[in-house]
Amino acid sequence: MSVTAPEQRRFVLANEASVVQTPWTLNELLCHPSIVKCEHLVLLRAQMPAHGSHPFHRHPIHEEIIYILDGQAEQWVGTERRILKPGEMAFIPKAEVHGTYNTFAEKLVFLAILSSADGCAPTVVDVSDEPPWRSIRNARQA
Repeated sequence: MSVTAPEQRRFVLANEASVVQTPWTLNELLCHPSIVKCEHLVLLRAQMPAHGSHPFHRHPIHEEIIYILDGQAEQWVGTERRILKPGEMAFIPKAEVHGTYNTFAEKLVFLAILSSADGCAPTVVDVSDEPPWRSIRNARQA
């Protein structure tokens, strides 16, 4: 199989995804400037283990869509919380604090679609230890 240069690639097969383990998820990077010639999009398929999380954070230069494929997510966008199931999604505006929590016994699989690729991986700013984020989940569940 020949490898197509990113500037010429229009299709990415499952075995061509770039697999990246982060502290929160196992990611299959499918659309990124290192893979296809894109300017404004990043697409990854993320797998989060049971009881895992990507605590409150924000992306200063990216909008994001989280689309649930399998499992369930306790999804926060700002101070608003929803339980998302397969076929449901959340839109996260640029710089909005959000968090994805898998409080369930099964693995969570979702797509993360981020805009403005700008030739780099999504910028993540962890705010989970800052007020009010460090206590908001506990207060909401009480």
